[in-house]
Amino acid sequence: MVSVPAWRPRTDVQLSRPVVIVAASGCQPDRRSGRAVTGQLTGKPPARLKKRAEFLAVRRGEKRRGPLFLLEVLQRGDDAPPRIGFTVTKKTGNAVVRNRIRRRLKEAVRIHAGGDMAAGSDYVVVGRRDVLEVAFDDLARELSHRIRGARQR
Repeated sequence: MVSVPAWRPRTDVQLSRPVVIVAASGCQPDRRSGRAVTGQLTGKPPARLKKRAEFLAVRRGEKRRGPLFLLEVLQRGDDAPPRIGFTVTKKTGNAVVRNRIRRRLKEAVRIHAGGDMAAGSDYVVVGRRDVLEVAFDDLARELSHRIRGARQR
């Protein structure tokens, strides 16, 4: 019996230039370093809500409904940094779809909307499936607009 390898290594491929990985936000890579460049980066992302009790507490606050997500805001009444939590219900899809929605929302907050958050506030973003079909810039603009609107009240 003769054994044949399951795959044949390609010898005709030559890499003439280095491979550049582009960030998930769609930023253009810097030609010199190959890293993604973002002009609107606001620094480190806000603190996260992780416990169920924290999410339930924010439900008592103000609700901002939109076509892409629901934003819940609670003023804590202190001067601590803002905190944010993300949730996506099971009715939006399987785990892969829910994680893609959550990742897009996290990146939009990190790059664009993190600076719009008020100190002493908790935010919960409940993502919807439409987040996947809209352009990233539109998503970031809508999220920033909702957060600023919630801060003005």
